Amino acid sequence: MTEESKFIEQDLQSIILQALSKVQHPEVKEQNIVGLGMVPDVRVEDQLVTITLAFPFQEVPATAELPQKVIRVAKEVCSDEQVRVDIRKMTPEERADFATRAQGREPESSSSRSVRQVIAVMSGKGGVGKSSVATLMACALRRRGYKVGILDADITGPSIPRLLGTHGSLVGGAAGIQPAETKTGIKLISINLLLPDENQPVVWRGPLIGRAIQQFWNDIAWGDLDFLIVDLPPGTSDAALTVMQSLPVHGVLLVTSPQDLAGMVVRKAAKMVQQLGVRLLGLIENMSFVLCPDCGNRIEIFGPSRAQETSLQSNVPMLGNLPLDPELAVMCDQGRAEDYLNENFDQIADKVLELVRSSMERMKP
Repeated sequence: MTEESKFIEQDLQSIILQALSKVQHPEVKEQNIVGLGMVPDVRVEDQLVTITLAFPFQEVPATAELPQKVIRVAKEVCSDEQVRVDIRKMTPEERADFATRAQGREPESSSSRSVRQVIAVMSGKGGVGKSSVATLMACALRRRGYKVGILDADITGPSIPRLLGTHGSLVGGAAGIQPAETKTGIKLISINLLLPDENQPVVWRGPLIGRAIQQFWNDIAWGDLDFLIVDLPPGTSDAALTVMQSLPVHGVLLVTSPQDLAGMVVRKAAKMVQQLGVRLLGLIENMSFVLCPDCGNRIEIFGPSRAQETSLQSNVPMLGNLPLDPELAVMCDQGRAEDYLNENFDQIADKVLELVRSSMERMKP
């Protein structure tokens, strides 16, 4: 390609982007598709214009309407070329930026933050040990040498600081609020670290909860992390939506227990994640059994496991089963979750690492 043809190509790309910047998003008021980051690429090759159109989620009404409109607008400014639109799903980072721009704000600078993998831990139903699983996952990854943080998104029911024995107030810095650190170096933010008394309730409506979660992501100086584990509250409402849409979530771990009631609610959570186009890493069944201290037999005190059934119905990999361990309960009450070791959980952590290994090339523990 000659210098002249390169100049013509770049000039045509600019003209097309300028024309597309007048295409309004049908659902986001006063926002155009270029400003929302939905046109990541325009290529001009051999009389063919290829426009890449990125959508935050797989199934949205605009996916049927916008491509044809983009083609019409592009043909008006480049009548001599053929126009094609390639559609793809946004990356987690692009999706988070889209959500920020849709609110009329510019995405925060990432110069003071480098988080390679954001993994959300979700249950749908309360009482299945989701926060314990999130904490143990962070601890297992930290023992393997990775730089790990935990974002406690359970604003009205925070428990992570107690599990890790982390207390005290947070301090500000040039790059933002500094997260607390556990004894092994896990970075942590939770609403309980901002309250004068950990027993004080947080009586907030959904919009305030969502805003707090976004601030935990944007205003905390996370620095360089390999993994950020996000502990979601139960349910599929505001807080979960805020995390899925505003944070660059790369994968979700689902936690259930043997009862079919828990499985039913977790299947709802799985469908929500799939509808939002976020990757489901796998299912973990907690409290599957207890080991008899005398004979070592497994006792299924909550009935037979239904996790495999839930796994098949939700099309999500089964990662493993965890016991109901009195030792874990005692150590969590003492704030010593980092000292707890369990072979079953180590195997689950290894499976999670294998699942995300393709996107971990730059991680060096």
